[in-house]
Amino acid sequence: MSRRGFLTGISAAGALAAAGWVAQPESASASAGGIGKSVTITIVGSSDMHSHALNWDYYKDAEYSDKAGNVVGLARVSSVVKQIRADRGADRTMLFDAGDTLQGTPLGFYFASVEPITRTGAIHPMAAQMNAMGYDAVALGNHEFNYGLDFLDTWISQMDAPVLGANAVRAGTTVPAYRPYTIKTLNVKGHKPIRVGILGLTNPGIVIWDKANVSGEVEVLGIVETAKRWVPIIRDQGVDVVVVSVHSGDSGLSSYGDDLPNENATAMMAEQVPGIDAVLFGHAHKDIPERFVTNVVTGQDVVMSEPSCWGQRVSVFDLELQQVKGRWTVASKRAMSVNANTVEDDPELVALVKAQHDTVVEYVNTPVATSTEELSAAEACWKDTAILDYVNRVQVDTVAAAIAGTPEASLPVLSIAAPFNRAATFPAGQVTLRDVAGLYIYDNTLMASVLTGAQIKDYLEYSARYFQQVAPGTPVDPASWTNADNIPDYNYDQFSGVTYDVDISQPQGSRIVNLAWEGAPVAPDQRFVVAVNNYRQSGGGGFPHITDAPVVYNAQVAIRDAIVSYATAAGTIDPADFHVENWRLVRGGAPVF
Repeated sequence: MSRRGFLTGISAAGALAAAGWVAQPESASASAGGIGKSVTITIVGSSDMHSHALNWDYYKDAEYSDKAGNVVGLARVSSVVKQIRADRGADRTMLFDAGDTLQGTPLGFYFASVEPITRTGAIHPMAAQMNAMGYDAVALGNHEFNYGLDFLDTWISQMDAPVLGANAVRAGTTVPAYRPYTIKTLNVKGHKPIRVGILGLTNPGIVIWDKANVSGEVEVLGIVETAKRWVPIIRDQGVDVVVVSVHSGDSGLSSYGDDLPNENATAMMAEQVPGIDAVLFGHAHKDIPERFVTNVVTGQDVVMSEPSCWGQRVSVFDLELQQVKGRWTVASKRAMSVNANTVEDDPELVALVKAQHDTVVEYVNTPVATSTEELSAAEACWKDTAILDYVNRVQVDTVAAAIAGTPEASLPVLSIAAPFNRAATFPAGQVTLRDVAGLYIYDNTLMASVLTGAQIKDYLEYSARYFQQVAPGTPVDPASWTNADNIPDYNYDQFSGVTYDVDISQPQGSRIVNLAWEGAPVAPDQRFVVAVNNYRQSGGGGFPHITDAPVVYNAQVAIRDAIVSYATAAGTIDPADFHVENWRLVRGGAPVF
């Protein structure tokens, strides 16, 4: 196995030592029997595990691998944690997580939807592993709300560690719906006890992304304003150190604009809220080993670290404490990240969830249909592909059947789909559940709203921001033309049911041409029923008009389940039945392909 990453071919403990992070001897001890005057404590942090329990790719039915040599899973994180505890001392080491634990792989989906823990009473595999690892606190991520509040409450009840979310409040109040903070006491031999306060914060975008689950029940206040409220309260408890575990990036940008408090407010919080020593953060799926932000009130530096997602990296903070007038004071601080590929899986953590893992592997390999040819999403970001058309066909037929007999039944039904996974394929021959899950990787549900022709034009223009502006005659290199302004693939929506060209030689806002339905130009006031996922309808991605459009279908059907049911009923997936090349990229009117 490749060992590329932080350092090559060495253990996590070796990586720490090589970076000068060996455990330091205590200094300035008092006379025999006295209390030590200096001690270093360590905080270990994970984030964005997204139900990766083991180093396994359920979509490929094989161990996880990528070109960078990364590995994933809590079983790897556990081995890193054990080595750090052995090196630093378990009595001076704490373990936190910054959220997004429950959703992301078929393992998470299975125990939320197929055999939900709310019905079976089984311990969720992520809870079982986190309990075995001895987490001290876990923050709520936005994806913790994907399966509803009852499911979330059940998981929280299974967790030994406190699950924190100070800014998730009961609707219409400022009363936390979840535990806001906890205090951990470290009893280091030969030293006065050290009290560490941990504040947990989650993402305001929850009220958009999971509106159906939280509306009228839970609201999410701003990260900065909530930290300003709770950090002084924690300090008043006589703690020596304050750590924030927050599910928020540090860019200061929001995918939903200014409609809610900032989505990625970690650096703003560290800068504006006095009294914070260290911040473990997540949400952006980045590896940021160490970042210092100067607090404008105190002039003190706050150390921050974000570990890469899925357990690929583990953040490690070292805080040196010194006694000043009988109180512990943070004298120095630093952070780094350790690559989980420097260790092997913790066999205890593997054994703990093996039966649940094996159940999911068997489940995802269940055949659902036979495909007449291989369908690939490799070019779905710049071409109209059959595999995305299949998603649209399922959505159109599901919505059309549901609105039969309603006033909207006479309207044309269109559909929106985005390329979630460029690696997705339906092989020629047997198509399994894992093939469907690999194509539709999110747990979205299907909705439908009514949009006008003018609104659809605006929507498509917004979607077409995804492409760089490319002059006619430039060599064709479509992969380099995508993700303009860091727009992710999942925010490039493609319509079925209308025909249109995307002229990428034009500036943003002027790219959609020849928009037509059944050969005739779409009129601005023409009305259409549009099948759309709940994430988009709730405002995810900030697309225009869709959040305010009249909803005509919302049966809470999971789109992945709809695809499986449709394929199973038909028995065959034949692109001749559904693939229509209704959109294309052009430059100056000339097709790119």
